[in-house]
Amino acid sequence: MTDAIIPVGHKPIVERTAVATGILELSTDSADAIRNGLVAKGDVLEASMVAAIQAVKETPRAIPHCHIIPIESCSVVWDWEGDHLRCTVRVSAHWKTGVEMEALCGVSTGLLCAWDMVKSLEKDDSGEYPMTKIRNICVLEKRKGEAQD
Repeated sequence: MTDAIIPVGHKPIVERTAVATGILELSTDSADAIRNGLVAKGDVLEASMVAAIQAVKETPRAIPHCHIIPIESCSVVWDWEGDHLRCTVRVSAHWKTGVEMEALCGVSTGLLCAWDMVKSLEKDDSGEYPMTKIRNICVLEKRKGEAQD
């Protein structure tokens, strides 16, 4: 049997950063509604940014084997690629383990929040989402710095 949590107490505290990204494929109608502030639930990018930041901070609650990490910074950037919405999250902390899961949780939750806010525009006549997809969620960068005194 293995330990539920991998011990990290012996590891030095170092600067850790991670950047993750992902894409939400949307219909032209949804993309236009977001761009023009016409989504009934409110400002999609603003709400989804807050959701992403909250997810970064709550990662250990969602993923049982993640350690609690004192997050020092988190940035969320939204970019348009045609009608596709890209979310990129950068996380940093000085700690004993990496922050890539936090960045991935931020991206995933940010994209899910955006989808939730436009789902009425994305549904077809039978209530399905044939065009809507979340894809290419990945870690773009993971860095580990020097040990701190």
